[in-house]
Amino acid sequence: MVRGKTELKRIENATSRQVTFSKRRSGLLKKAFELSVLCDAEVALIVFSPKGKLYEFSSSSTTKTIERYQKNDKSLGRLNRKLTDQLTTEHLKEEVATMTRKLEFLEDSKRKLLGHGLESSTLDELQQVEEQLEKSLSNIRARKCEVLPLTLTPFPQVEKDVERQIMEVETELFIGRPETRKNSYCPNLNTPPTSL
Repeated sequence: MVRGKTELKRIENATSRQVTFSKRRSGLLKKAFELSVLCDAEVALIVFSPKGKLYEFSSSSTTKTIERYQKNDKSLGRLNRKLTDQLTTEHLKEEVATMTRKLEFLEDSKRKLLGHGLESSTLDELQQVEEQLEKSLSNIRARKCEVLPLTLTPFPQVEKDVERQIMEVETELFIGRPETRKNSYCPNLNTPPTSL
């Protein structure tokens, strides 16, 4: 007769739950014993019932097996920490190397933009420097044009001072008939000067 699959969930009936616990506990202890004998393995099994009763099996000593487990767990923990530290250190070393290369590249670019060390540069590198300088110059001009209207907008008092200074400017401009001068461009005073 084929048994059906048992659904893995808590058994609600207390009597059925106790019967199942007793049967499965016995089967588990039997399997632990068989594993230790057949495979010469060190096995320790600890089970507490729902009411807190202890059931155990050990192929040698439960205390010694637990101590061995704790030592092994600590050494695994140290090993894991050591591996994690090594991976972190390697990652940081790679990151430092990458940042160092970037810094060297930026310093080299800066020197070339300032006109130093161009003697050993190839034609392509010189063209790249020229393009970078042109881009920078365009950016500076664009920023200057953005800022320029702001700086040309005077305050009301400054605007009045500028207007007054413009009106007080003296010029040699004369409107009307020219006066008699030795170096005059008009030889005949009665005729007005002709425009060129």
